[in-house]
Amino acid sequence: MSRVWRKEYNEDMYHLNELNPVQREAAEYKDGPILILAGAGSGKTRVLTYRIAHLIAQGIEPWNILALTFTNRAAKEMKERVGTLLGSEGQGLWVSTFHSSCVRILRREISALNGYSRSFVIYDSSDQMTLIKECLKELDIDDKKIAPRAVLSAISDAKNKLKTVENFDAQAGDYFQDIVSKAYKIYQKKLFNNNALDFDDIIMLTVRVFREFPDVLKHYQERFKYILVDEYQDTNHAQYILVKLLAGLYRNLCVVGDDDQSVYGWRGADVQNILDFERDYPETKLLKLEQNYRSTGKILKAANTVVCQNANRKDKVLWTENSEGEDIEIYKASNEHDEARFVSNKIRDLSDAEGRPYNDFAILYRTNAQSRVIEEQFMKVGIPYRIYSGQKFYERMEVKDILAYLKLVYNSAESVSFTRVVNIPKRGIGKGSLEKVFEYAEEQGLKVFDALAEVEHIPGLQTKAKRSLESFYNLVVEFKAKAEEGIAVTDLTDKILADTGYITMLRTEGTIEANARLENLNEFLSLTSEYDKNFEAYLEDTEIKEEQNMVILGGFLEQVSLVADIDNYDEVEDAVKLMTMHSAKGLEFPIVFAVGMEDGIFPSSRNTLDDLHLEEERRLCYVAITRAKEKLYLSHACQRMVYGHIQDSLASRFLEELPEGILLKIESKALSSNFASAGTSYQNKKWLDNGSEIVKLGSVKFTVGDKVEHMTFGRGIVMAVSGEGKQAEITVVFSGEIKKLIAEYAKMLKI
Repeated sequence: MSRVWRKEYNEDMYHLNELNPVQREAAEYKDGPILILAGAGSGKTRVLTYRIAHLIAQGIEPWNILALTFTNRAAKEMKERVGTLLGSEGQGLWVSTFHSSCVRILRREISALNGYSRSFVIYDSSDQMTLIKECLKELDIDDKKIAPRAVLSAISDAKNKLKTVENFDAQAGDYFQDIVSKAYKIYQKKLFNNNALDFDDIIMLTVRVFREFPDVLKHYQERFKYILVDEYQDTNHAQYILVKLLAGLYRNLCVVGDDDQSVYGWRGADVQNILDFERDYPETKLLKLEQNYRSTGKILKAANTVVCQNANRKDKVLWTENSEGEDIEIYKASNEHDEARFVSNKIRDLSDAEGRPYNDFAILYRTNAQSRVIEEQFMKVGIPYRIYSGQKFYERMEVKDILAYLKLVYNSAESVSFTRVVNIPKRGIGKGSLEKVFEYAEEQGLKVFDALAEVEHIPGLQTKAKRSLESFYNLVVEFKAKAEEGIAVTDLTDKILADTGYITMLRTEGTIEANARLENLNEFLSLTSEYDKNFEAYLEDTEIKEEQNMVILGGFLEQVSLVADIDNYDEVEDAVKLMTMHSAKGLEFPIVFAVGMEDGIFPSSRNTLDDLHLEEERRLCYVAITRAKEKLYLSHACQRMVYGHIQDSLASRFLEELPEGILLKIESKALSSNFASAGTSYQNKKWLDNGSEIVKLGSVKFTVGDKVEHMTFGRGIVMAVSGEGKQAEITVVFSGEIKKLIAEYAKMLKI
């Protein structure tokens, strides 16, 4: 950076004048630890950006600054903002996710750990599941009795807490933990033999390198004299230790976060990291960003009132100069279908009356399963939508196939990818033949792919299988040679698709599904093309100059491994956004619908018995509310289909915590109209405001042939009655649909 630019910047501080007083103080603070408590919508990204620019203006070199985020989207936004302020003067600055930064460090340093090489691959969740199932099979454990996902989750939790195989084994205290301990040992050995890391290894191994090699740690402490961490409340133990190690020498650590938005405890995040920051760094400067620039006054009042119910939090209250805005609308639906109709009707009404584009609207829910009914309703009425969940692009079969080929080219030691593609397209290589190859490789101490070079010596293989395996081996060797020559990733992918016969296979199939797969592969080639245009920037970042051509392919595989579905969020696309409340964190929308606000769903039933878990659910409610800029709609249903059974529902306790005076409560017409025609029969029952029957003031006996009215299903005829009194099972036909109901809970009246 030129000295002239720095002088001009210091003389003309109009950039900092754009900040409010607290934001500016945070941006100008230079040396020592600083904790910035940034409430929702308070401009934390702006503060981080201006802080980086101000540090550089004061003479700090860009390469001495490390900014860590949790999402690629956040890192990209920060990079773009810094670029706008500094232009090329910010070159050398590291702004990336925890995992991306650690991968860059490991590409240079991992060979210090005996047995690992820089050409490691990163396993995604599907690869990990394949591997853990192999581990359980070796242990002769029935995966129907011990769920592989549960074992994998336990291993992930151990790694996030920096527990090695030996640490975990020493602490295993019950049967399940004993199984996990044995599986963890085999799982880690398989990863090591494949020169592969799972997502949790990326940070765990970086910490291990720093702890075992002080000179390496000292290099990065000197490199990153100023460290900034975004969303610090979401750090787990491994990330906490990583940051503590890096900042240990100069202690110029700036962390930004909001304990009220700590919602990832279920995946290891520890809210105490931010709550105890001043204990770890007693000389900390504490600043609170409480002015909200996003939401209306009434939305903020609702958010503040709810989250203040939590005891374990830092004291702060959001305020705004924005208008008070409209009341928050709470809709009581008869069931989930009624709720979906309310959402679609409201979107249509606002779109027509106010000219709202569809991308103004977001539907937030606690679990992905809740989206189905809303999707069906949107398709029925023709509302365009985009759902940020479900099957992600990189999890589609054809995309995983081509990625497996690329991984095998990059790292031929990798057996999961080998197993996936050795018979795709079909080459006549059966399960028995593969078992013989694996047995031979183990006996000879070879990697499974390298064993194919000796295919003639593998006992028990049929001639046809030998020729097919030999052909496959030669293909991959040829692809590897092209990669080592520096062929573009797009050209390499094209060659693999053509030479393996993969494209021919799909074209020959000629089905609608096959055509869709071809389209997905074309989209994949668009991604490789975009990477090829920008790979020089990646090479500059890696600091690795040797074996440069293979690093190009490694960079693409790394980029793919670290991508998340929400990274592809497109705020311009004219479609309603559907996503979980967790996925919505960090985003904002003009109009928000939070659906399924019922106890047992939100808060979830498993989190209502423990105070700490309930507080995290309440923080998630705070996150959902503060996504809304202008209008907020909250809805709950009196009945909902849960796990194939219709259940009565109580309104979420979080709705009860909202302040009066800013709420507009609306009840579904179905809740009253269904019973209006029942006349005096309605007097036989008393109903709570949420639609749940609590007291029977009379006894109604149902007999075959009775005409009835049900709160949800409408009118029907009793076809059979089994049993007596409250526990009688009544079979009723409603519009051709047969339902079996228990008298006590039926919410049904005679007509």
